[in-house]
Amino acid sequence: MQQDKHPEYRPVVFRDRAAGYAFLTRSTANSEQTIEWDDGETYPVIDVEISSESHPFYTGKARTVDSEGRVARFERRYGGAGSDGPA
Repeated sequence: MQQDKHPEYRPVVFRDRAAGYAFLTRSTANSEQTIEWDDGETYPVIDVEISSESHPFYTGKARTVDSEGRVARFERRYGGAGSDGPA
C-alpha cells in the first residue's frame, strides 16, 4: 500500500517578533511551539525574522535610490548623451 507523501496542511500562526505581529494562515510548516489564538484554539507557531509588518518596502521606510544621481555619474564617467563617440 502506498503511503501519503503529502505533508499535513493545517492552520499555523506566523509571528514576527520584531514587529510584535502575528497572523493565522494555513501551512505545512512544522513547529513544536504552540500559541493560544484569539479564537481560543491552540495552534503551532512559527517565529519569522521579517514579515510585511516589519519589511522596509511594505512599511514605507525603504531607502529610495537616487536614479538621477546615477545617470549624472554615468554621464560624467562615460560622456554625455550628445558626445561624439564611436557610432
